[in-house]
Amino acid sequence: MGFRLPRIVQAKRSLSSTNQAASTHVPKGCVAVYVGNESKMKRFVIPLSYLNQHSFQELLSQAEEEFGFDHPMGALTIPCREEAFLDLISRLNAS
Repeated sequence: MGFRLPRIVQAKRSLSSTNQAASTHVPKGCVAVYVGNESKMKRFVIPLSYLNQHSFQELLSQAEEEFGFDHPMGALTIPCREEAFLDLISRLNAS
C-alpha cells in the first residue's frame, strides 16, 4: 500500500480554503466534520454529497461504533488519521 502524495496535497489544498482556524461558518450544501483522535481533532468542511458515497458511509459507520450519536465537538466526529481522511477526500474529489 502506498501513498499518493500529489492527491493528498491536492485534497489538503482544496480543504484548506474552507478550514479557517477562526471560522465556524459552514457554507450551504456542506457539513463540518472533526477528524482525528480525542487529543487532536482537526475540523474540515466537506460537501454534503460525500455523505452518499459508499466509502464515506463506511467511515461514518466506524465513527458510529466508536462515538455513537453523541458528538461532543458539535459536528460529526470521525476517529481516523488525518492522512487517511485526506486520501478518501482526494479519491472522492477525483470521481
